[in-house]
Amino acid sequence: MTVSRRWSGAWASSAVVDEGAAPPVPPAIDVLVPTADRPAELAVTLAGLAAQDDPPFSVVISDQSTGEPDWAAPAAQAMLRVLRAQGRPVSTHVHHPRRGLAEHRQSLLERATAPAVLFLDDDVWLEPGTLTRLHDALERLDCGFVGSAVQGLSHLGDVRPQEREAFELWPGRVEPERIRRGGPGFERWPLHNAANLAHEAASLDLEPGDWAAYRVAWVGGCALYRRETLLEVGGFDFWDELPPDHAGEDVAAQWRVMERRGGAGIVPSGAVHLEAPTTVPHRDVEATDVVDLDRLVGSDRPEKPVGADGTERPVDSDRLTTR
Repeated sequence: MTVSRRWSGAWASSAVVDEGAAPPVPPAIDVLVPTADRPAELAVTLAGLAAQDDPPFSVVISDQSTGEPDWAAPAAQAMLRVLRAQGRPVSTHVHHPRRGLAEHRQSLLERATAPAVLFLDDDVWLEPGTLTRLHDALERLDCGFVGSAVQGLSHLGDVRPQEREAFELWPGRVEPERIRRGGPGFERWPLHNAANLAHEAASLDLEPGDWAAYRVAWVGGCALYRRETLLEVGGFDFWDELPPDHAGEDVAAQWRVMERRGGAGIVPSGAVHLEAPTTVPHRDVEATDVVDLDRLVGSDRPEKPVGADGTERPVDSDRLTTR
């Protein structure tokens, strides 16, 4: 079996030292990481990625920090060097002005080219093997997205059976669902509180490396999309319908994807929330309350996303790009 990650014995080979060298295998996943004012957390997130094996993946980091980019910090730089030595293509970008989370995610999506895209928050550590499980689930379930809901391990002793009552495994093929606030399926949202999935995983008694798919309301922090499907429903191009201070943009996009092709969470999660203070303190506007969620579901969509006004936003809106 081909292994896409170069081991440490090959890090100093001429193929690695030559920055123009191609990766061993073309990426199956583009890992998209939006970040702002979290250099320590970003370094931990990158360390988690450096511990992943197959499938082959690239990493795209887009920074909106108020000062020096997060990826310029020594610990983050060290992890970027490790990823590149492993054969992972890495690109870093500073993206200003700040127009909100939806616009930031859309700008990352427009840079992606791999068949699948993982939107990974900058405060999430992935257990080794998580990316393999996510990709295996996306392929075998043949749905629009799968996610590993982030877990706060400070809550391992905080058992909440009442919040796990809605847990339900998918019995077979993942089917499209319509999720709306207050409607069927929305009551699943407490499943991802605290360490609920860690407790659920323990009750399932899975073998190491195995996973099970379950029904979700949405999955925040770590979601792997089939890129084509995400583009078909418009991605995050609703960003200009929202004020810069908003939340729930990932929920809006996932509800569109779920209605078109279905979505699922997998257990065990393997995604650990670093439990750092939020960098999005103003959450008065929920994207799902503003965005027309039905506008693009089931409609044809051009492969390359454009701005909501029908014009393509130029890439040079980024003031700095380094590779």
